[in-house]
Amino acid sequence: MSLALTNKTIDKYFGFLTHLDNGSKKKLIIKLTESIETTEGSKFELRDLFGAWEDSRDSDEIIKEIRNSRIDSINTTDF
Repeated sequence: MSLALTNKTIDKYFGFLTHLDNGSKKKLIIKLTESIETTEGSKFELRDLFGAWEDSRDSDEIIKEIRNSRIDSINTTDF
């Protein structure tokens, strides 16, 4: 997911960036250009996440482990 900025916000960032030295500006331009080149044309697909979780346990075993790992706040001792 990408973040889209309004022109007003971009102008505020630009106002800050104008105070940078030329070397820093060039580095920033290179970084921004590289980020455009690597992300252009590639889309995030939700279906790419399907099957990402791999576990040999069944759902009941996972739920049991989660419940057993919880801390009971009633039985904690005060310092």
